[in-house]
Amino acid sequence: MTHNVSIDPPSRTPPSAVAFGATGQDADDCGDLPLRIDAEGLWTYRGSPIGRKEMVCLFATMLRRARDGSFWLIAPGERVRIAVEDAPFLAVEMFKSGGCGEGQVLSFRTNVDEIVTVDAAHPLRVEHDPLTGEPRPYVLVRPGLEARLTRAVFYQLAARAVERHDGETTCYGVWSSGGFFRLGCFDGSGAVMGAATTPCACSEKPS
Repeated sequence: MTHNVSIDPPSRTPPSAVAFGATGQDADDCGDLPLRIDAEGLWTYRGSPIGRKEMVCLFATMLRRARDGSFWLIAPGERVRIAVEDAPFLAVEMFKSGGCGEGQVLSFRTNVDEIVTVDAAHPLRVEHDPLTGEPRPYVLVRPGLEARLTRAVFYQLAARAVERHDGETTCYGVWSSGGFFRLGCFDGSGAVMGAATTPCACSEKPS
């Protein structure tokens, strides 16, 4: 069946972004640091890749996102702004526990070796590329900080998707930690209904 795809532009609103907190607010604003995280999760300094994973992991623990969408490294007494092209992290591996269906629990390992379990506090969301229509899936790691699922990991996730229905709307999604997280929805004509976000409007029980 041919779908007439209607694509919403990607949202740049920070997901659950928070202020710096007491430590960051008191720190001196030291301006921009020539450090960038590219769309593939590569950390570079002055255009050169940071080769030591230990250093990248250390920087990752210092990373925060402000309500205006900017990214900052917060250190004792100072904070610096860095550039992030897409999400600061990548989800590079998926784990499943707790059986199948509604009882399953899905977790991801990021490229900085942080484990995040999909639940109400760490939801999944899917946007679509405005030019190609390809899905761009993300999981919330920490307030304001997401990991984009690699293509291979998203395929593993999609293989566990099930259907849910709400009237003429069909949603495909996955269960984790007792919640249903949709990956995409179609209306009665087969058109994609924008970006998939949580919570799910479809039936919570199998049809």
